[in-house]
Amino acid sequence: MAICLCCSCQSQTKDFEQKINVGGPCEGCKALFEYGDQTLKSIDTLPDFAVNDSKLKIVGRVYQKDGRTPAKDVIIYIYQTDNKGIYPKKGDEQGWAKRHGYIRGWVKTGADGKYTFYTFRPASYPNTRIPQHIHATIKEPDKNAYYIADYRFDDDPYLSTENNNIANPRGGSGIMTPRTENGIQIVERDIILGKNIPNYE
Repeated sequence: MAICLCCSCQSQTKDFEQKINVGGPCEGCKALFEYGDQTLKSIDTLPDFAVNDSKLKIVGRVYQKDGRTPAKDVIIYIYQTDNKGIYPKKGDEQGWAKRHGYIRGWVKTGADGKYTFYTFRPASYPNTRIPQHIHATIKEPDKNAYYIADYRFDDDPYLSTENNNIANPRGGSGIMTPRTENGIQIVERDIILGKNIPNYE
């Protein structure tokens, strides 16, 4: 895999159509590029983190396809519901924020492949038994954006009723085991680039 030698945010092309088309159709993948002029770092705090009681810290590392080598300059985009199970809007959203809402964030891995999100635990969609989840899309320097298995929680009582992304999870398992430290739930999820991703070289 080619490694991007420039670490600036602008080194990631914002052209959605790449020469290497992996992952198949991906509705909403263009949202990954909506970070604007932000200089992405390996740590991000999502909106409303400070005002929610169910605070959540997501940590992990992104690996290349061999599952051992840390992957540098990979962008991860996540979005989620609020504590009522909806994707909240403020009314001035543009682009994919009109559907994904404003509880979303971006990180970019460094040489160690590590990333961290500070957010809060989402709620299930209202009046459903769909497990709590956080959607995720990633972008490698030399490939198009593609989605990976949702982030989920192994203590969610609805998890066993819904099997999407469990048998052959894209990017590796997204099911996480929470532990609590200093009032914050901490979960860990490593990502393996290309794992169970169609057309991945």
